[in-house]
Amino acid sequence: MKILQKGFNYSQDGPGNRLVYHLQGCNFACKWCSNADSIPLNNPNAKEVSVSDLFNEILRSRMMFFDGGRVTFTGGEATLQSDELLELLVMLKKERINTCVETNGTSPRFDEFCELVDYLIVDMKHYDNELHIKWVGKPIDSVRKNIESAFSSGRQIHIRIPVINGVNVNPEAFVEYFSRFNTSNAVFEFLAYHEYGKDKWQGKYQIENGFVSDEIIRKFHTVFRGNGLETIST
Repeated sequence: MKILQKGFNYSQDGPGNRLVYHLQGCNFACKWCSNADSIPLNNPNAKEVSVSDLFNEILRSRMMFFDGGRVTFTGGEATLQSDELLELLVMLKKERINTCVETNGTSPRFDEFCELVDYLIVDMKHYDNELHIKWVGKPIDSVRKNIESAFSSGRQIHIRIPVINGVNVNPEAFVEYFSRFNTSNAVFEFLAYHEYGKDKWQGKYQIENGFVSDEIIRKFHTVFRGNGLETIST
């Protein structure tokens, strides 16, 4: 498996203290990506690690899994390394080690991941297909298909929306979409735009004036909750 970086993080990548692996490669190219160095499929800074070595490293880290934490796979887009990641998830499930995957929701093997992952986080960048293509580089169809599959299955799903000025600050449009479904198994989180990864970009950084106020984030919570959609903050 190609691992760009790893480390522990508390509560922001799933519940509790978690060992977080950033896998190399992404099929999106979000203009605001904070891990732009993880987008290319090949990166000289990424390390090749076997599934068995990664599994043994996770087992050795058990003493750090407090407050319900365990291990999270993110990216990049973790599901691009689907064969290896699914193999590892099976191994971890047998050891009863809680797993979380953060994904953009495009994998054709999404349902397989749902069966194995204990906590699933799916980003939804936009509600409009043309604007999704503009800002992310790919259509929204597969994202919607897989999110709707999770809704209908009743499996837990945590949907995160990055909120960026000039891109997607209309909570009503998101709610209009989500309100079509039974979302009793879902929670929604809103991530205010930041520029922590701006220095990782090569070439011109394309987001200008992307910051949003606390008031806008509060509005997202208010509109979602007012329509029966559960929101959280981490």
